[in-house]
Amino acid sequence: MEDQDLSAPLVEQQPQLILTVHDDDDQPPFSNQAPQTQDYQLGHPHFENLDGPFEFLGSSSGFDVPVSTTLDPFRNHTLEIEGVYEWVKIVICLPIALLRLVLFAICMMIGFVATKLALFGWKDKDNPMPNWRCRLMWVTRLVTRGILFSFGYHWIKRKGKPAPREIAPIIVSNHVSYIDPIFYFYEFFPTIVASDSHDSMPFVGTIIRAMQVIYVNRFTPSSRKHAISEIKRKAGCNRYPRVLLFPEGTTTNGRSLISFQLGAFIPGYAIQPVVVRYPHVHFDQSWGNISLAKLMFRMMTQFHNFMEIEFLPVVPPLENQKENAVRFAEKTAHAMCRALNVVQTSHAFGDVMLLAKALESKKENPSLYMVEMASVESLYHISSFEAVQFLEIFLSMNPDNSGHIGIDDFLRVMRLKHCCMSEKIFRFLDAKNTGRLTFKQFLVGSSHILKLPLFRRACEVAFTICDANVNRYITQQELRDAILLAIPDINEDETQEVFKLFDKDNDGKISKDDFMTCLRRNPLLISLFSCQLSQIDLTSEITDKSIEEMV
Repeated sequence: MEDQDLSAPLVEQQPQLILTVHDDDDQPPFSNQAPQTQDYQLGHPHFENLDGPFEFLGSSSGFDVPVSTTLDPFRNHTLEIEGVYEWVKIVICLPIALLRLVLFAICMMIGFVATKLALFGWKDKDNPMPNWRCRLMWVTRLVTRGILFSFGYHWIKRKGKPAPREIAPIIVSNHVSYIDPIFYFYEFFPTIVASDSHDSMPFVGTIIRAMQVIYVNRFTPSSRKHAISEIKRKAGCNRYPRVLLFPEGTTTNGRSLISFQLGAFIPGYAIQPVVVRYPHVHFDQSWGNISLAKLMFRMMTQFHNFMEIEFLPVVPPLENQKENAVRFAEKTAHAMCRALNVVQTSHAFGDVMLLAKALESKKENPSLYMVEMASVESLYHISSFEAVQFLEIFLSMNPDNSGHIGIDDFLRVMRLKHCCMSEKIFRFLDAKNTGRLTFKQFLVGSSHILKLPLFRRACEVAFTICDANVNRYITQQELRDAILLAIPDINEDETQEVFKLFDKDNDGKISKDDFMTCLRRNPLLISLFSCQLSQIDLTSEITDKSIEEMV
């Protein structure tokens, strides 16, 4: 079939509608430029004529905010039990659920004992598991089918056929529920790639060790590099089982694919995509924003749960595997999207972290704080941890039910007063002049400043400027003297509030570490020193003496 350069297939049945949301219909979708003819009323009489607050860093033209979609790929659509039919069915199935629970416990016990025996005395974990141990694992594989039966998967519909391991040593699949890996364990007994945190989980840790698991810490570059090396080694040896990966890195609701991690595609082996579907009417089986206990209860109180597996044609690797890992992933994702009749979004595991933080803060609509981290990360090279830190700051600004904040709450958290400079900062983020900010605007604007090449140098020079007595720390008076040019009428109480923000260890003085940490978390505050920094060539070699001469 001809390879088409598309991010999603043509939708023919059950179309997925994605709406692009813009805060201002008069603005182009990728523009974050402020209209020069429009007045901006935030309290300053001549505010519309102000220059950008970050021009000294080379950011005079604003930044681009990637467009957002209304699609929430993690939302379980049947969180609550609704309708008389569902309640009656649950009541009828309660005695059945008890029997299923007993079957589940028996199967787990048998499988655990068999796996323990298969692992007993096995020390050489760097080589394939011996055949006699693999044959013993067949006991665990068979009882795994009993576990699927206990959850209501009495039959599973299959379409297509698995390719021989010699042709496609790597399998990739979409990830919808905790049922997926249970099925693949029964079907293939594959080697899987899993988070290193899974090793300590009861029962699960023992089972995945028998699967000759490849552990990875997704946040550690060295761990990811080692995992890719292990994938290549084990996929290239026919004595190992197939290697199974869920390239999305987390579960979704199955109504779309999210961005793919590249671990399955960098080694350059042929891949067989497999797609999982859970057709339903009354009960969404996806493991999204729903607890595991609640999902298990709902599964066991259904008459039958439907599951479909489709084995797709093998996707061969591209010739230049290093340069084309991204293209290889796109080609595979397109085949899976076409089979599922869905689209692929730019969401990633980072969005799950943001969603969890919003849920922790008891926000009414936590999906408003997802930003499609894959696109934001590729543009601004910001990590998921950094995004969560920015969300913590944004949530402290008390966003309303629509996920917006106004300038008053923004300035309260940033410890700034209404003035020319503080309003310039707000306008930099709110380039469409709506008077409100979303988290995505706050995140992208802050990340844009944080990742500018001159930002770190500017922070170091700003510390030197503030440290007038050259004693390697900044006093409250020195800080006030430094920011007076930006905020001329700042008083002692207002200075104290800014000082507290910088003084992380509350020792009454700002060390260089305090200063740099605060600006990394609040990069917009570097503009407080813009008057002095704009007089210095940050691209040249700078000494303390040259700073004293220029400022």
